[in-house]
Amino acid sequence: MPGFLVGEVVKLDRKFPLVELPDGSRLRCEHSAELKKRGKLRAVIGDVVEVAVPDGHDAGIIELVRPRTTQFVRKDPTERALPQVLAANFDRVLVVQPANRLNLRRLERELVLAHETGADVTVVLTKADLLDAVAVADAARQVRELAGGEVEVLCISKNDAASVAQVRRLMAAGTTSVLIGRSGVGKSTLVNLLLGEDARATSEVRERDGKGRHKTVSREVMQLPVVDGAGGGRIVDMPGVRGLGLWDADEGMGAAFSDIETLAAECRFRDCKHQGEPDCAVAAAVEEGRISRSRLESYLGLQGELAKTARRRKQSTWKRR
Repeated sequence: MPGFLVGEVVKLDRKFPLVELPDGSRLRCEHSAELKKRGKLRAVIGDVVEVAVPDGHDAGIIELVRPRTTQFVRKDPTERALPQVLAANFDRVLVVQPANRLNLRRLERELVLAHETGADVTVVLTKADLLDAVAVADAARQVRELAGGEVEVLCISKNDAASVAQVRRLMAAGTTSVLIGRSGVGKSTLVNLLLGEDARATSEVRERDGKGRHKTVSREVMQLPVVDGAGGGRIVDMPGVRGLGLWDADEGMGAAFSDIETLAAECRFRDCKHQGEPDCAVAAAVEEGRISRSRLESYLGLQGELAKTARRRKQSTWKRR
Protein backbone atom coordinates (compact mmCIF):
# COMPACT_ATOMS: atom_id res chain seq x y z
CA MET A 1 0.00 0.00 0.00
CA PRO A 2 1.74 3.22 -1.16
CA GLY A 3 2.23 5.82 1.55
CA PHE A 4 1.86 3.38 4.39
CA LEU A 5 4.53 2.35 6.88
CA VAL A 6 5.38 -1.34 7.13
CA GLY A 7 6.28 -2.76 10.52
CA GLU A 8 6.07 -5.78 12.79
CA VAL A 9 3.89 -6.27 15.84
CA VAL A 10 6.44 -6.82 18.63
CA LYS A 11 4.16 -6.51 21.64
CA LEU A 12 0.49 -7.05 22.30
CA ASP A 13 -0.81 -5.58 25.52
CA ARG A 14 -4.54 -5.25 26.23
CA LYS A 15 -5.20 -5.85 22.53
CA PHE A 16 -3.26 -2.73 21.45
CA PRO A 17 -0.38 -3.70 19.11
CA LEU A 18 3.02 -2.07 19.45
CA VAL A 19 4.57 -1.96 15.98
CA GLU A 20 8.30 -1.72 15.35
CA LEU A 21 9.26 0.14 12.19
CA PRO A 22 12.37 -0.52 10.04
CA ASP A 23 14.27 2.34 11.69
CA GLY A 24 13.80 0.73 15.13
CA SER A 25 11.19 3.19 16.36
CA ARG A 26 8.00 1.83 17.90
CA LEU A 27 4.45 3.03 17.41
CA ARG A 28 1.36 2.15 19.45
CA CYS A 29 -1.43 1.26 17.04
CA GLU A 30 -5.10 0.48 16.79
CA HIS A 31 -7.00 -1.39 14.09
CA SER A 32 -8.73 0.50 11.32
CA ALA A 33 -12.50 0.78 11.27
CA GLU A 34 -12.51 -1.43 8.19
CA LEU A 35 -10.65 -4.25 9.95
CA LYS A 36 -12.94 -3.94 12.96
CA LYS A 37 -15.96 -4.01 10.68
CA ARG A 38 -14.89 -7.28 9.10
CA GLY A 39 -14.67 -8.76 12.56
CA LYS A 40 -12.24 -11.47 11.50
CA LEU A 41 -8.58 -10.55 11.19
CA ARG A 42 -6.72 -8.83 14.00
CA ALA A 43 -2.99 -8.25 14.18
CA VAL A 44 -1.19 -10.55 16.61
CA ILE A 45 2.37 -10.80 17.86
CA GLY A 46 4.72 -11.36 14.93
CA ASP A 47 2.41 -10.01 12.24
CA VAL A 48 3.78 -7.76 9.50
CA VAL A 49 1.35 -4.88 9.10
CA GLU A 50 0.81 -1.77 7.02
CA VAL A 51 0.15 1.31 9.13
CA ALA A 52 -1.22 4.77 8.44
CA VAL A 53 -0.22 7.70 10.67
CA PRO A 54 -2.82 10.47 10.21
CA ASP A 55 -1.87 14.03 11.13
CA GLY A 56 -2.91 14.90 14.65
CA HIS A 57 -3.54 11.27 15.59
CA ASP A 58 -1.72 9.97 18.66
CA ALA A 59 -1.62 6.35 17.41
CA GLY A 60 -0.96 4.56 14.17
CA ILE A 61 -3.81 2.80 12.40
CA ILE A 62 -3.30 -0.75 11.12
CA GLU A 63 -4.90 -0.91 7.70
CA LEU A 64 -3.65 -4.31 6.52
CA VAL A 65 -2.20 -7.51 7.99
CA ARG A 66 0.09 -9.19 5.50
CA PRO A 67 -0.17 -12.95 4.81
CA ARG A 68 1.32 -15.11 7.56
CA THR A 69 3.95 -17.80 7.03
CA THR A 70 2.99 -19.64 10.23
CA GLN A 71 0.39 -19.13 12.93
CA PHE A 72 -0.53 -20.69 16.26
CA VAL A 73 -4.28 -21.24 16.31
CA ARG A 74 -6.64 -22.56 18.95
CA LYS A 75 -10.41 -22.58 19.16
CA ASP A 76 -11.56 -19.33 20.73
CA PRO A 77 -12.43 -20.24 24.33
CA THR A 78 -15.22 -17.63 24.37
CA GLU A 79 -16.86 -18.73 21.11
CA ARG A 80 -18.26 -22.02 19.89
CA ALA A 81 -16.99 -21.94 16.33
CA LEU A 82 -14.29 -19.33 15.86
CA PRO A 83 -10.49 -19.64 15.67
CA GLN A 84 -8.13 -17.52 17.76
CA VAL A 85 -4.63 -16.79 16.49
CA LEU A 86 -2.10 -16.27 19.30
CA ALA A 87 1.12 -15.64 17.33
CA ALA A 88 2.34 -15.47 13.73
CA ASN A 89 5.44 -15.69 11.54
CA PHE A 90 7.69 -17.80 13.79
CA ASP A 91 10.11 -20.62 13.02
CA ARG A 92 9.92 -22.84 16.09
CA VAL A 93 7.48 -23.73 18.86
CA LEU A 94 8.98 -24.59 22.24
CA VAL A 95 6.49 -26.64 24.25
CA VAL A 96 7.39 -26.15 27.91
CA GLN A 97 6.53 -28.69 30.60
CA PRO A 98 7.96 -29.03 34.13
CA ALA A 99 9.96 -32.23 34.55
CA ASN A 100 8.70 -32.60 38.11
CA ARG A 101 5.01 -32.31 37.19
CA LEU A 102 4.49 -33.77 33.74
CA ASN A 103 1.01 -33.59 32.26
CA LEU A 104 1.21 -36.01 29.35
CA ARG A 105 -2.42 -35.59 28.28
CA ARG A 106 -1.96 -31.85 27.97
CA LEU A 107 1.37 -32.39 26.22
CA GLU A 108 -0.37 -34.45 23.54
CA ARG A 109 -2.74 -31.56 22.89
CA GLU A 110 0.11 -29.03 22.89
CA LEU A 111 2.04 -31.12 20.37
CA VAL A 112 -0.96 -31.36 18.04
CA LEU A 113 -1.33 -27.58 18.01
CA ALA A 114 2.42 -27.02 17.70
CA HIS A 115 2.75 -29.40 14.75
CA GLU A 116 -0.26 -27.84 13.06
CA THR A 117 1.67 -24.56 12.70
CA GLY A 118 4.17 -26.17 10.34
CA ALA A 119 7.08 -24.79 12.37
CA ASP A 120 9.80 -26.87 14.01
CA VAL A 121 8.77 -28.31 17.38
CA THR A 122 10.89 -28.86 20.50
CA VAL A 123 9.84 -29.94 23.99
CA VAL A 124 11.67 -28.27 26.85
CA LEU A 125 11.46 -29.86 30.30
CA THR A 126 12.10 -27.24 32.97
CA LYS A 127 12.82 -27.54 36.71
CA ALA A 128 15.19 -30.49 36.25
CA ASP A 129 17.07 -29.12 39.27
CA LEU A 130 14.15 -30.23 41.47
CA LEU A 131 14.70 -33.92 40.59
CA ASP A 132 17.55 -36.39 40.80
CA ALA A 133 19.21 -37.64 37.63
CA VAL A 134 17.18 -40.85 37.49
CA ALA A 135 13.86 -39.02 37.74
CA VAL A 136 14.90 -36.51 35.06
CA ALA A 137 15.90 -39.32 32.71
CA ASP A 138 12.55 -41.04 33.31
CA ALA A 139 10.61 -37.85 32.59
CA ALA A 140 12.56 -37.33 29.36
CA ARG A 141 11.94 -40.97 28.35
CA GLN A 142 8.18 -40.61 28.81
CA VAL A 143 8.10 -37.44 26.73
CA ARG A 144 10.27 -38.89 23.94
CA GLU A 145 8.03 -41.94 23.71
CA LEU A 146 5.01 -39.68 23.40
CA ALA A 147 6.49 -37.03 21.10
CA GLY A 148 8.23 -39.38 18.67
CA GLY A 149 11.77 -39.51 17.37
CA GLU A 150 11.54 -36.37 15.23
CA VAL A 151 10.88 -34.06 18.19
CA GLU A 152 13.91 -33.04 20.24
CA VAL A 153 13.41 -33.15 24.01
CA LEU A 154 15.67 -30.98 26.18
CA CYS A 155 15.93 -30.87 29.96
CA ILE A 156 17.10 -27.64 31.58
CA SER A 157 18.17 -26.64 35.04
CA LYS A 158 18.67 -23.08 36.19
CA ASN A 159 21.86 -24.30 37.88
CA ASP A 160 23.31 -25.84 34.71
CA ALA A 161 24.47 -23.34 32.08
CA ALA A 162 25.18 -26.17 29.62
CA SER A 163 21.52 -27.22 29.67
CA VAL A 164 20.42 -23.66 28.88
CA ALA A 165 22.97 -23.53 26.06
CA GLN A 166 21.17 -26.48 24.43
CA VAL A 167 18.08 -24.34 24.08
CA ARG A 168 20.02 -21.25 23.00
CA ARG A 169 21.62 -23.06 20.07
CA LEU A 170 18.15 -23.57 18.57
CA MET A 171 17.65 -19.81 18.36
CA ALA A 172 19.99 -18.62 15.66
CA ALA A 173 20.00 -15.03 14.44
CA GLY A 174 17.13 -14.33 12.08
CA THR A 175 14.78 -16.86 13.68
CA THR A 176 11.84 -16.44 16.04
CA SER A 177 10.68 -19.00 18.61
CA VAL A 178 7.41 -19.08 20.53
CA LEU A 179 7.04 -20.53 24.04
CA ILE A 180 3.78 -22.24 24.98
CA GLY A 181 2.77 -23.82 28.27
CA ARG A 182 0.63 -23.30 31.32
CA SER A 183 1.39 -20.74 34.01
CA GLY A 184 3.99 -21.92 36.48
CA VAL A 185 5.82 -24.31 34.13
CA GLY A 186 8.92 -22.08 33.99
CA LYS A 187 8.59 -20.19 30.69
CA SER A 188 9.57 -16.82 32.13
CA THR A 189 12.43 -18.35 34.10
CA LEU A 190 13.68 -19.92 30.86
CA VAL A 191 13.50 -16.55 29.09
CA ASN A 192 15.46 -14.90 31.90
CA LEU A 193 18.14 -17.59 31.67
CA LEU A 194 18.41 -17.09 27.91
CA LEU A 195 18.53 -13.31 28.25
CA GLY A 196 20.93 -13.39 31.18
CA GLU A 197 18.75 -10.97 33.13
CA ASP A 198 15.47 -10.86 35.05
CA ALA A 199 13.45 -9.44 32.19
CA ARG A 200 10.32 -11.43 32.96
CA ALA A 201 8.59 -11.56 36.33
CA THR A 202 8.22 -14.99 37.87
CA SER A 203 6.10 -16.32 40.70
CA GLU A 204 6.08 -19.24 43.07
CA VAL A 205 4.05 -22.33 42.25
CA ARG A 206 1.32 -23.37 44.66
CA GLU A 207 2.29 -26.50 46.54
CA ARG A 208 -1.19 -28.03 46.60
CA ASP A 209 -1.63 -28.30 42.83
CA GLY A 210 1.64 -27.23 41.22
CA LYS A 211 0.00 -24.31 39.43
CA GLY A 212 1.30 -20.80 39.17
CA ARG A 213 -0.30 -17.42 38.78
CA HIS A 214 -0.19 -15.49 35.52
CA LYS A 215 2.90 -13.26 35.75
CA THR A 216 3.37 -12.73 32.00
CA VAL A 217 0.40 -10.60 30.99
CA SER A 218 1.49 -9.47 27.52
CA ARG A 219 2.97 -11.13 24.47
CA GLU A 220 6.29 -9.61 23.48
CA VAL A 221 9.11 -10.32 21.03
CA MET A 222 12.47 -10.24 22.81
CA GLN A 223 15.92 -10.23 21.24
CA LEU A 224 18.32 -12.83 22.64
CA PRO A 225 22.04 -12.13 23.00
CA VAL A 226 24.73 -14.22 21.36
CA VAL A 227 26.56 -16.29 23.99
CA ASP A 228 29.60 -18.37 23.01
CA GLY A 229 28.59 -18.12 19.37
CA ALA A 230 25.01 -19.36 19.92
CA GLY A 231 21.71 -17.53 20.04
CA GLY A 232 20.98 -14.13 18.57
CA GLY A 233 17.44 -15.02 17.57
CA ARG A 234 14.19 -13.80 19.05
CA ILE A 235 11.74 -15.35 21.49
CA VAL A 236 8.11 -14.76 22.37
CA ASP A 237 6.99 -15.58 25.92
CA MET A 238 3.22 -15.79 25.82
CA PRO A 239 0.95 -15.69 28.86
CA GLY A 240 0.12 -19.11 30.26
CA VAL A 241 -2.56 -20.63 28.04
CA ARG A 242 -5.13 -22.67 29.94
CA GLY A 243 -7.56 -23.58 27.18
CA LEU A 244 -6.15 -25.33 24.12
CA GLY A 245 -9.21 -26.23 22.12
CA LEU A 246 -8.39 -27.73 18.73
CA TRP A 247 -9.50 -25.87 15.64
CA ASP A 248 -8.42 -27.20 12.22
CA ALA A 249 -5.67 -29.62 13.24
CA ASP A 250 -5.71 -32.64 10.94
CA GLU A 251 -2.05 -32.23 10.01
CA GLY A 252 -1.13 -31.67 13.65
CA MET A 253 -2.93 -34.88 14.62
CA GLY A 254 -1.08 -36.75 11.91
CA ALA A 255 2.28 -35.52 13.20
CA ALA A 256 1.58 -35.91 16.92
CA PHE A 257 -0.05 -39.34 16.54
CA SER A 258 1.84 -40.65 13.53
CA ASP A 259 2.12 -44.11 15.10
CA ILE A 260 -1.65 -44.51 15.36
CA GLU A 261 -2.41 -43.00 11.96
CA THR A 262 0.19 -45.21 10.27
CA LEU A 263 -1.41 -48.30 11.80
CA ALA A 264 -4.89 -47.03 10.90
CA ALA A 265 -3.98 -47.35 7.23
CA GLU A 266 -3.69 -51.13 7.82
CA CYS A 267 -7.21 -51.54 9.25
CA ARG A 268 -9.68 -53.55 7.17
CA PHE A 269 -12.13 -50.65 6.94
CA ARG A 270 -11.04 -47.25 5.72
CA ASP A 271 -13.44 -45.55 8.14
CA CYS A 272 -12.45 -47.75 11.09
CA LYS A 273 -13.12 -46.03 14.42
CA HIS A 274 -10.74 -48.34 16.34
CA GLN A 275 -13.51 -49.20 18.76
CA GLY A 276 -14.20 -52.87 18.24
CA GLU A 277 -14.30 -53.21 14.45
CA PRO A 278 -12.90 -56.48 13.05
CA ASP A 279 -9.29 -56.57 11.83
CA CYS A 280 -8.43 -53.24 13.43
CA ALA A 281 -4.64 -52.82 13.29
CA VAL A 282 -4.72 -50.12 15.97
CA ALA A 283 -6.66 -52.28 18.43
CA ALA A 284 -4.23 -55.14 17.76
CA ALA A 285 -1.30 -52.87 18.57
CA VAL A 286 -2.94 -51.91 21.87
CA GLU A 287 -3.51 -55.56 22.77
CA GLU A 288 0.12 -56.34 21.99
CA GLY A 289 1.37 -53.44 24.09
CA ARG A 290 2.86 -51.48 21.19
CA ILE A 291 0.52 -48.56 21.86
CA SER A 292 -0.85 -47.73 25.29
CA ARG A 293 -4.61 -47.78 25.76
CA SER A 294 -4.48 -44.30 27.31
CA ARG A 295 -2.73 -42.94 24.21
CA LEU A 296 -5.43 -44.39 21.97
CA GLU A 297 -8.11 -42.93 24.25
CA SER A 298 -6.45 -39.51 23.99
CA TYR A 299 -6.30 -39.80 20.21
CA LEU A 300 -9.97 -40.76 19.95
CA GLY A 301 -10.94 -37.98 22.34
CA LEU A 302 -9.09 -35.34 20.33
CA GLN A 303 -10.52 -36.68 17.05
CA GLY A 304 -13.97 -36.45 18.59
CA GLU A 305 -13.28 -32.86 19.62
CA LEU A 306 -12.19 -31.96 16.09
CA ALA A 307 -15.32 -33.56 14.64
CA LYS A 308 -17.52 -31.67 17.10
CA THR A 309 -15.84 -28.37 16.24
CA ALA A 310 -16.28 -29.09 12.52
CA ARG A 311 -20.00 -29.70 13.03
CA ARG A 312 -20.35 -26.42 14.92
CA ARG A 313 -18.50 -24.58 12.16
CA LYS A 314 -20.96 -25.95 9.59
CA GLN A 315 -23.93 -25.00 11.75
CA SER A 316 -22.49 -21.50 12.21
CA THR A 317 -22.04 -21.17 8.44
CA TRP A 318 -25.61 -22.23 7.76
CA LYS A 319 -26.94 -19.70 10.27
CA ARG A 320 -25.03 -16.87 8.58
CA ARG A 321 -26.52 -17.67 5.17
